[in-house]
Amino acid sequence: MVCNTCLFSVWQSCMMKACRMRKLNLFYGIRVRAKSWSYVFGEDVGFGGVFRCTTGLADTFGKHRVFNTPLCEQGIVGFGIGLAAMGNRAVAEIQFADYIFPAFDQIVNEAAKFRYRSGNLFNCGGLTIRTPYGAVGHGALYHSQSPEAYFCHVPGLKVVIPRSPTQAKGLLLAAIRDPNPVIFFEPKWLYRLSVEDVPEGDYTLPLSQAEVIREGGDITLVGWGAQLAIMEEACVEASKEGISCELIDLRTLLPWDKEIVEASVNKTGRLLVSHEAPITGGFGAEIAASITERCFLRLESPVARVCGLDTPFPLVFEPFYMPTKNKILDAIKASVNF
Repeated sequence: MVCNTCLFSVWQSCMMKACRMRKLNLFYGIRVRAKSWSYVFGEDVGFGGVFRCTTGLADTFGKHRVFNTPLCEQGIVGFGIGLAAMGNRAVAEIQFADYIFPAFDQIVNEAAKFRYRSGNLFNCGGLTIRTPYGAVGHGALYHSQSPEAYFCHVPGLKVVIPRSPTQAKGLLLAAIRDPNPVIFFEPKWLYRLSVEDVPEGDYTLPLSQAEVIREGGDITLVGWGAQLAIMEEACVEASKEGISCELIDLRTLLPWDKEIVEASVNKTGRLLVSHEAPITGGFGAEIAASITERCFLRLESPVARVCGLDTPFPLVFEPFYMPTKNKILDAIKASVNF
């Protein structure tokens, strides 16, 4: 049974230009106003974590509910599966998504299959795995990766990625309350760069429902996470040249909202997908294949993908690796002029 009293407030208050703002330190003030069956745990979580997302929680709610774990990702997730299987709300943190791979077997072969293999007699739907992902400007090989596509191949999981503080709070609350295990990827760029007013009350945003954040008629752009800001910049530049772009935030990658993307592409006749992960085998390929199948007779040009390169994530060459505004703008023009 889903615990509707499990409320996690997801914001930090700060003063900026004499205005009270909500800054995207995504999880600075997670206020666990639930019964004693909610837990937050991971490496360094007890004192706030490397991004200070859980600062003060252990003092407020007790070290038996907010606590550090050994440096053992498979142990963190395995422990979370056990907690969730016993009816608890377990929020497990993997400190960087780059280090989620030791837990891959626990996530893919245990958490994702727990309900199915028991014929729905048992489940670990109370498990939410939080992990920061993506580029950060200086992370290089082991602190910059975007591994979301690995998990989008696994039935039984949900994969969610927010683009902003307001989205993060609503989607995280929905993920925690969802009766399925959820991997919640947090774009590292947004921790300190994104600032907006966030409602203080309790609210959720629907999972598996994309959002049109900019309407247009010439081409559809689809993305998620921090990449949406880059894509929106490209849309603005394209509009100066008379190109009207429709921009869609997928928000949930598994299961993803095919219908809203299909409707948009049927209107515009063109599709561009962009993400930080390498282009080969990235989730953009799944979107491209599905929409080509559904909208083949409406497409005016091939589906375009503007993604990371097929190379380990570089350090000094990060600007060349990233799917930048100019790369997206060039692809928009090429698609429209095809």
